[in-house]
Amino acid sequence: MRELYDYYATVRIGDCTYQFADNISTDDFNARLLCENGRVRLIVTPDKSREKNLFDTLAITAKTKITNNDRLFVNGYQSWTDSKEYETHEKMTGIDHIPKALVRKYNFDKYGDYNFTSYSDREGDIHGFSYGYIREGSEFTLFGSLDETDGFTLIRILSKDGEVSFEKGCEGRLYGSDEFTALDIAVFNGNENEVFDSFFEMSGIKCRDAKPLRGYTSWYRHYQDISEQKLLHDLEGVAAAGSMDIFQIDDGYQKGVGDWLKIDAGKFPHGMKYVSDKIHEKGLMSGIWLAPFVVEKNSYIFRHRQDMLLCDSEGRPVAAGCNWSGSYALDIYNEDVVRYLEKVFDTILNKWGFDMVKLDFLYAVAIIPYNGKSRGEIMHEGMQLLRRLVGNKLILGCGVPLASAFGVVDYCRIGCDVGLSWNDNMLMQLTHRERVSTKNSMQNTIFRRQLDKRAFLNDPDVFLLRDDNISLSGIQKQALAIVNDLFGSVYFTSDDMLAYNDKQKKVLDFAVSLRGCGYEDVDIKNGYIYFTYTRNGRKTTAELSSNGNIHVVR
Repeated sequence: MRELYDYYATVRIGDCTYQFADNISTDDFNARLLCENGRVRLIVTPDKSREKNLFDTLAITAKTKITNNDRLFVNGYQSWTDSKEYETHEKMTGIDHIPKALVRKYNFDKYGDYNFTSYSDREGDIHGFSYGYIREGSEFTLFGSLDETDGFTLIRILSKDGEVSFEKGCEGRLYGSDEFTALDIAVFNGNENEVFDSFFEMSGIKCRDAKPLRGYTSWYRHYQDISEQKLLHDLEGVAAAGSMDIFQIDDGYQKGVGDWLKIDAGKFPHGMKYVSDKIHEKGLMSGIWLAPFVVEKNSYIFRHRQDMLLCDSEGRPVAAGCNWSGSYALDIYNEDVVRYLEKVFDTILNKWGFDMVKLDFLYAVAIIPYNGKSRGEIMHEGMQLLRRLVGNKLILGCGVPLASAFGVVDYCRIGCDVGLSWNDNMLMQLTHRERVSTKNSMQNTIFRRQLDKRAFLNDPDVFLLRDDNISLSGIQKQALAIVNDLFGSVYFTSDDMLAYNDKQKKVLDFAVSLRGCGYEDVDIKNGYIYFTYTRNGRKTTAELSSNGNIHVVR
């Protein structure tokens, strides 16, 4: 059994850094480090004479034994961040290699953790957030934060030094004078199911009562070029194909991102309630996409209501990325923003009658700490706001730091967007970790598999089997369908399923037969991912290569 041992805490305030293994008393705070039964807590009491306290570092570090046979995993920052098991000789890549002018132009630094986390150039030094593990064979040592409501927990594994560290993201948070638990970390040893079951049980996180979902989304078929006519045509095909639960309308119905109630009448002359009603007439649930925490530069809100935007310390609107005409974050502590979102969700859910909302680009609300709160605290409160606004209807979360979505959303994307090619072009491969990539999407589906039915139901994004408007090879499309159905619980496509030929139908039938099948012995070695599944009482081990080839090993 692997142990974490020799724990010590680090607290830094300004130029003063304190390290201790049990208790400490200073002019600024008192603190104690409690280690008992696989649970480690850092408890801090600020100086009572101070009304507000700022801490620069609140961390716990431990030693452990790491060998070259171990596999290392730490959960990436948000849904789209590439997240995989690493071998101890591998490195993690940030965006330091990208010219600063390009980073500024395209806001590559806004999608992930690049502005508040340092990337090491050492082999076997990896980092992520909220939970991670070290695996040798089928034995896992899982470590994770039991409470992410007041700040994200940055976890680093330094394999060459034999260290694991946990640091609370406290930037921007104003602490009062009351005692608080800065970090609450649990460590578990056992097989995969044992450690993840124990972690979620101790965290008190429960998956919402949602069922696996089969459906269609318009995005990868039409992207923003949708219309009432196109969607009703697609609806006929989806309904005729049968065995579907939901028809989801994606981006393109609104005049601008952020202007969710300003419908493009040229595309949708009868409005969105009309389309939702048509979907219901086919016996399907209706879903619709929106990004509630962002607006684009060409939107009405950006042009006329800049008082609703999140601004930095110099009063400049905070960019959220380079999508559309440029995207910017909203300030959820602005009462006008909350009232606007209340109206948006009331209209979409109650007046238009949609059953599910896919909520995207959610990370944007917490790009900077503000309002005396840390990024993690803002993200937590933003997700709680969305749950309140949606009520008991379904949420499919996307582009969100995952721990903030645990137990809050019904379904959640656990990877980046699938692409129409395997791994995008070489130039895009050199950009940020949140880019579009079929390869990375499948990788995340496999290595975040343990969240399914524990935190929410995993959405691995779509499978695509069509031949037109796509450059994925036949074997890559087959691999995508197999991995999605084996490791996920949301089975969406963006194809015209009525156009499938016999070969495509056969691939689909095989993928569908994998839903609910057990899997085990997932491993990664030299870029190849191996996994074993049981179908019709027979165990099969498959090998997935870095270029998307999949074949049976035994």
